[in-house]
Amino acid sequence: MSELAADLPGIPRDEVGPVFREPWEAQAFALTLALHRGGLFQWSEWVAMLAEEVARAQAAGDPDTGSTYYRHWLAALERMIAAKGISDAQAIQRYSDAWVHAARRTPHGSPIELLAADFQR
Repeated sequence: MSELAADLPGIPRDEVGPVFREPWEAQAFALTLALHRGGLFQWSEWVAMLAEEVARAQAAGDPDTGSTYYRHWLAALERMIAAKGISDAQAIQRYSDAWVHAARRTPHGSPIELLAADFQR
């Protein structure tokens, strides 16, 4: 194992298994690792951005129970993507809104698919 790989986290686990409460949490985690490994950012940059996001949430009243951790993770990832010029905050919000719309119209248990109409709101 390379020294760099030793510095990266493995899949977060507890005594029962992976600690992801929802599939999107695992996806955000995996995307972050893939972007780092792809050279988009240094791990120290990521740690600083995530720490800023958690501190911002705590200052706004987040009770820091752990239940919102991956929401902070996702917010930090979105900020990192915007900071690195991969996308801008407006485009990220546009896709986020379209995804919410698509999820609401999709029957439970069916795959969510983004359609052009999801962006027309």
